[in-house]
Amino acid sequence: MLLDIIVPFVVVGLAELGDKTQLAILVLSTKTKKYLPLLVGVMLAFIITTGLAILLGNYISTVVPMEYVSFGAGLLFILFGLFMLVSREDEEANVNPEMKSPFLTAFGLILVAEMGDKTQLATAVFATQYDPYLVFIGVILALFIMSLIAIFVGQFIMDRIPKDLVSKVAGILFILIGVSFFV
Repeated sequence: MLLDIIVPFVVVGLAELGDKTQLAILVLSTKTKKYLPLLVGVMLAFIITTGLAILLGNYISTVVPMEYVSFGAGLLFILFGLFMLVSREDEEANVNPEMKSPFLTAFGLILVAEMGDKTQLATAVFATQYDPYLVFIGVILALFIMSLIAIFVGQFIMDRIPKDLVSKVAGILFILIGVSFFV
């Protein structure tokens, strides 16, 4: 029973280190001081994608071609990156730029990015081998901890690095992550 939580927790936690979704959360946390709505949006997206993985397993990947999911996620990341680079001029006039809705931004971006992700596929496999409810708990705990770490790192970066540099790097990083979906 404990193994049903620990195995998915460890595997998903390690798989999320440096993953595109964690980088996205880190970057989003540099764009807001509203960390709780950001975290809630991220976790709601993770709960939905993890739940879908457990409920539907590999069925989703047979119904929706993964090329479409990858294309949509890649396009979304590129658009976010371009927006960050282009909106820089607007931010210079505003001393403390904020995302309009950290909850909705995080929810939408993470929901699309996680569809068909390696951790979602691993979750589907774990649910066939272990108790699905316990797998869900282990995966969500891992994603919650990794998301908290990403938000704290983003906050740390914003306190120490000029906002203009962070925006440029974040925009470029989002574009690169988006392009990686097409490769």
